[in-house]
Amino acid sequence: MKHEDFGLISIIMAAYNAEKTIEQAISSVLSQTYSNFELIIVNDCSKDGTVQLVENIAAKDSRVHLISNEKNSGVSFTRKHGLEEAKGEWIAILDSDDVWAPEKLEKQIDLQEKTNADLLFTGSAFMDADGNPINWYLVAPAEVNYRQLLKQNVISNSSALVRKELYAKYYAVGDGMHEDFAILLSILKEGRKAYGVDEPLLIYRIAKSSKSGNKVKAAMMNWNTYRYVGLNPVFALYYECWYMVKGLLKYKNLK
Repeated sequence: MKHEDFGLISIIMAAYNAEKTIEQAISSVLSQTYSNFELIIVNDCSKDGTVQLVENIAAKDSRVHLISNEKNSGVSFTRKHGLEEAKGEWIAILDSDDVWAPEKLEKQIDLQEKTNADLLFTGSAFMDADGNPINWYLVAPAEVNYRQLLKQNVISNSSALVRKELYAKYYAVGDGMHEDFAILLSILKEGRKAYGVDEPLLIYRIAKSSKSGNKVKAAMMNWNTYRYVGLNPVFALYYECWYMVKGLLKYKNLK
């Protein structure tokens, strides 16, 4: 197998009432051209058919593992539960309503072996809540540093591939902020760069019910994220203005 020395990738998927989309998400993982992975699905006390769907798939593929929270705990805690069970040296996140292209992991590994990167990401295509494609994609810059990421989060969480030791070191829990953005910023704050594969290898679902669907709430969460990573109010306001301008441009493309 190509990249046989790269090792195990632990893919964490939080799931809550995801029966309408999770089969497609899982299928996109099982179709990866890089096959040395474990898929840890963490059920956050779903009340629909999510668990039965996952159990049926797990019975056919030993790489799929289902664990459950004791009580409904929110996405950041749910992913942390998955992280505690992860055995790989690398972590990838895939939301239960998003989809990967088959070569997503392999192309990131290609880039990692060229750059020795600790954090990699890809471009993102988009679909609406019903799975219909949107004719625009988010470009992945070749490199992103801390200050560039503060201006706009160009790293879709479901596209990231990160060393487990760093992901665990900077893991953030808190549904009042963009906890995934906080993790990425904290990793880059040490002086690292993130490296992008400029292809839409993630297909991100725009769901109105998502945590970031409400624009005002999302802006407040972004502010809380800046404060969490240590920005004082002046700098937080400066980067919040960048966030709003970049966000408006992005929203215009996704309308």
